Amino acid sequence: MEGGTMVLKKFIGWNRDAAAWLESRFPRIFGAPSYKAELEHRIADDIAHLKPSAVLEVGGIDRPLLRRGLGFSYIGLDIEEKPDCYSVYDRFLVQSIEQPVDVEADMLVSITLMEHVPDNRAAARSMFFVLRPGGVMHHYIPSKWHPYSIALRIVGPAVQKWLIPHLRPSAVGVTGYPAFFDHCSPSDMTGLFRNQGFEQVDVISFYRASDYFAFFLPAYLCVALFENLCAALNWSIFCSGFVISATKPTR
Repeated sequence: MEGGTMVLKKFIGWNRDAAAWLESRFPRIFGAPSYKAELEHRIADDIAHLKPSAVLEVGGIDRPLLRRGLGFSYIGLDIEEKPDCYSVYDRFLVQSIEQPVDVEADMLVSITLMEHVPDNRAAARSMFFVLRPGGVMHHYIPSKWHPYSIALRIVGPAVQKWLIPHLRPSAVGVTGYPAFFDHCSPSDMTGLFRNQGFEQVDVISFYRASDYFAFFLPAYLCVALFENLCAALNWSIFCSGFVISATKPTR
């Protein structure tokens, strides 16, 4: 049994090394533009422009996007808590974003949160009422029709948690939560936010998440080819994820 595990580990290691070599040699084909850099850029621009007095991060647990002491009250919200949650934020709330939140904020941010929310219609409603008039929100959301997202829904969270230590050991402890992907496509989320009353909804799609398949090189190559085709044809329905921003009207 132990020998079989070692063979599997070496096999996966070889495949991941080969995928990493391809990415370093052919970054335009296999490299992934940084959705986090785009998200952080939008957040930083609006902090400089709006000078918010309060920022709410949803789903950040003890790994926040921002940090305290930047001139605003930094509030965290998640359905679970860890000891560091109370030191990395000025205030931390334990609840679902689907429920009304007893805070007011000028900005709301999240990263890889909304695919884990069963009812994003309720979440969007709650976000709308959290924000003050003129408030903004910025999210990065994995898209539901990318091959990785489809695979997640097929295997389920229990099998996913068993596979992660073998296939993506660097992700242990930070992924494996149940994923519902409710309204998690660029067009669906845009419509959801607009129907809730948000304005200036702006979306940019990202297409490369083939690293999730780097444990098996043939799958990695197939997904990378598919991603590049979708990017070239602007098939955003099959994007790997998207950064989306929206503004609450001033009145």
